[in-house]
Amino acid sequence: MNRWSVDVVRGAVLPRPDGSLTAPQDVLLDGGRVRAVERAGRRHGERVLDAEGRLVLPGFVDAHVHGGGAVFDPGVQHALLRQGVTAIVTGADGVGFAPSDDAGAAWAADYFAGIDGDHPGFGGGSLAGLLATYDGATPVNVAALVPHGTLRRTVVGTDPRAATPGEISRMVAMARQGFADGAVGLSTGLEYVPAAWARDDELRAVVAVAAEHGLPHVSHMRGYEDRAGPALAELLDLAAATGAATHVSHLHGPAEPILAVLDGVDVTFDSYPYLRGCSLLAMVALPTWLPLADPDATVAALDAPASARRLRDHLEGLHDLWPRVTLAWVPGLDPHEGDVAGRALTDVAADWGVPPSVAALRVLRASRLRASCVFAQPPTGTAAALRTLANHPGHLAGSDAIYQPVGAATAHGRPHPRGWGAFARLLAEQVRATGDWTWHDAAEHLSARAARRFALAGRGSVSAGAVADLVLVDPEAVADRATYDDPRALAVGIDDVLVAGRRVLTDGELTRARPGRGLRAATKPRTDRADHDRSTP
Repeated sequence: MNRWSVDVVRGAVLPRPDGSLTAPQDVLLDGGRVRAVERAGRRHGERVLDAEGRLVLPGFVDAHVHGGGAVFDPGVQHALLRQGVTAIVTGADGVGFAPSDDAGAAWAADYFAGIDGDHPGFGGGSLAGLLATYDGATPVNVAALVPHGTLRRTVVGTDPRAATPGEISRMVAMARQGFADGAVGLSTGLEYVPAAWARDDELRAVVAVAAEHGLPHVSHMRGYEDRAGPALAELLDLAAATGAATHVSHLHGPAEPILAVLDGVDVTFDSYPYLRGCSLLAMVALPTWLPLADPDATVAALDAPASARRLRDHLEGLHDLWPRVTLAWVPGLDPHEGDVAGRALTDVAADWGVPPSVAALRVLRASRLRASCVFAQPPTGTAAALRTLANHPGHLAGSDAIYQPVGAATAHGRPHPRGWGAFARLLAEQVRATGDWTWHDAAEHLSARAARRFALAGRGSVSAGAVADLVLVDPEAVADRATYDDPRALAVGIDDVLVAGRRVLTDGELTRARPGRGLRAATKPRTDRADHDRSTP
C-alpha cells in the first residue's frame, strides 16, 4: 500500500450545525473515502494520523483562483495546502485554456500572462484533455469553467464586433462539449475584452448552456464598487432569460446597495478579505477602446499618432488611481530602470523623473502588457462592507489568487498576499476574532457551498461516503502570515492535509503524494433544453 495512505484520523473534533463541537472522534477511511465517523477509541495495526484534538474539516475549495498552470509549481501547492485548500476552480473571468484550438490557448496564455501564466503540458484542445493533465500530477484537485472569452477569441478573433448567428452557434457547440467534458460552470469577463463586445444574444446563448446542466454562470461583472448595483442587475436579467444560476466573482463594494439587489434571489458570490485588489496594469489603466485582447496591437497603438493624444488625455485623467497602485511584476524592464516590484507607481515615476501616466506607459511597453499591480480599492470599499458580505448566506470563499511569477522568477515579483493567506485569514478573523462564524459555518463558507454550487460530488463534508479530502486545523493557531511586503509567507495552524485519503501535507511540509485530479461536475444535461434554445441562433 502507498506509504502516504491513511486508514484512520484518530481523535479529531468535528463541528456541529448548532455551533458546538463533538467529543474526539475517529474518522475511518477506505479507498479514498470516509467509511465511518465514530467515537474515538484505541485502534491497532492501522496507518494512523493522530489529530491530537485538532478540528477536522472538509478540504477547502477556492472558488476563484488563477492557478490552472501555476498549480504544478511546488511553491503554489505549498501555499494552497497550508491554508487547507484541496480543490481549486479555474478558468474565471472568461479566460482559460480550454475549450480552444491551439491559437486560442496560446492567446489565453499570452493575454493573461501576468495572471494565469501558461500551462506547462497543454497547448489547446478539449476541456477533457485539460482536466486529464491534472490527474495524478498534483496534490491539489482542479476544476475548470468554460471561459466565454476564450470561446469568442477562438471563433470570432479579437475584432470588436458582434458575433454572427453562425459564430454564436459555434460557441454554443464548444460550450456544450465543455460541459460534456466535465466543466463546473461557464465564466464571463464582462469588464474585459473580448467579452465586453458581446451583445445580449451571444451572452444569452452561451449562458443558457450552463442552465442546461444546472451549473452556474460565473461572472466578472461590468463594474464593482459604486457600479456593482447595475452590474448585478445585468446578471439577474441574464439569469431570468436563460434559467442559469448566478455566481459573482470577487464581489466587493458598498454593502447596502449590493445586499438590496441580492435580496431574495439565487445568487452566490466569492470574496477575499482584503481591501486591495490585483490585476494586470493594462486592465486597470488602459481604456477599452484600445485592442486590449491583442497585446501586440495594443503596444503598437500606445505610440500611434492616431491614438496618442486620446490615450494621453485618458491617462492624465486617472489622478485618483495612480497613488493607489503598487507594481507587482514587471517582466521585460531594462535592468538600469531598477527593481520596481513592490514599489508604488508614484515613487517609481519620481525616480524616473516623469509623471505617473508616463511611467505606467513605460512599464506597459516594456512588459508587453504582462505587468501586474496591486491596487487599493476606492473609498466605497471598506472593512465593514467586507465583513457584511462575508456573513451573507450567498458567500463562499475565493482568493482570486495570482501566483505569477512562479518558479525561479519569483525573486522578481511581489504578488498580492491573498494567494498565501486568504483562507487562513478568514478563519482567524471570522471565527476566532469576531465570532461571526462558528467552525461549522467556516466549513460551509470555505467548502460545502462551493461543492454544492459547482456540483463537486462527495466533497464539502466529513461524513460516511464523502471523499477523504480532510484538513486538520489548530483552532487557536490558524492564521495568515503573508503581507504586502512579504506576500509569500505561508499560513500557520494547518500542518496535516489529506487528499483522497493520502497525506499531501504532513508536519507542514509537502509529501510526494500526487492524488489530485481534474474534477468533473456531477450533473447531466436537462431534458427540456429546447425551452432555452429559443435564445440560441
